[in-house]
Amino acid sequence: MKINIKDFQVMEAQNVELKKCPTLIKPFYKSQDQYKEILGQHIEELSDLQNILYADNRYALLLIFQAMDAAGKDGAIKHVMSGVNPQGCQVFSFKHPSPQELDHDFLWRTTRDLPQRGMIGIFNRSYYEEVLIVRVHPQILQGELIPDDLLSSKTIWEERYRSIRDLEKHLYYNGTRVIKFFLHLSKEEQRQRFLQRLDDPSKNWKISPADIQERKFWKDYVKAYEACLSATSTVKAPWYIVPADDKENAHLIISKTIVDTLKSLKLSYPKFDAQRQKELKAMRKGLLRKA
Repeated sequence: MKINIKDFQVMEAQNVELKKCPTLIKPFYKSQDQYKEILGQHIEELSDLQNILYADNRYALLLIFQAMDAAGKDGAIKHVMSGVNPQGCQVFSFKHPSPQELDHDFLWRTTRDLPQRGMIGIFNRSYYEEVLIVRVHPQILQGELIPDDLLSSKTIWEERYRSIRDLEKHLYYNGTRVIKFFLHLSKEEQRQRFLQRLDDPSKNWKISPADIQERKFWKDYVKAYEACLSATSTVKAPWYIVPADDKENAHLIISKTIVDTLKSLKLSYPKFDAQRQKELKAMRKGLLRKA
């Protein structure tokens, strides 16, 4: 079955209702062997495209992963990007901001880590935390030292959405393509994955009491994500809502989305003028000459 990435894309100005978006769909594979085969094909294509992206040196690609806890962001990055040359890819995880980061605007700490041309940058969580967890826990705003007259709950989220849209528009017109994945996990599947982490000693480190506490705010997070996805998915920087209850299926959707986006850039290896061709021939001739 062919993967059509448009099926998962949030259209610009679309009003997102997550209850209408499935967390589990019919898989694009019939067996584990077929899953590995399809993912392997995607990884091979991605590896080839990354080489051309690096050589072409006109575009950068920024991948943003957001999700509820245990949705599989780390696993998706690990599996999908397994064939990518580490020299052409960087991964950044953003958790609690440092005092220095709190002394700057909310986009500052992530802007420092944007990918340069020819590179793929991956944000495991991102500046979107500032309209997600901060919206669910607005007391966090008090630690951001924002002037009181700018903290109006009626405007601050819309202002932040606008700042994000403006940033991503700026990046687009400077050669950075932004793809944003929301891994859509059901509350029950999260519960099962948390139990697996508790039951498996090798995974105990992946869970904390805070993770369990945050489940109490599930409905608040759903509302925050719906508002965020609706306000910030654009033609130039789209969101993709990826059903995440089936990790393997999610990997296939994500990898296909990245491959299709890179293909759309019409990348190519650099073409050289006559002088450069002459130089290359001279170097070849010198190497063929016996020492």
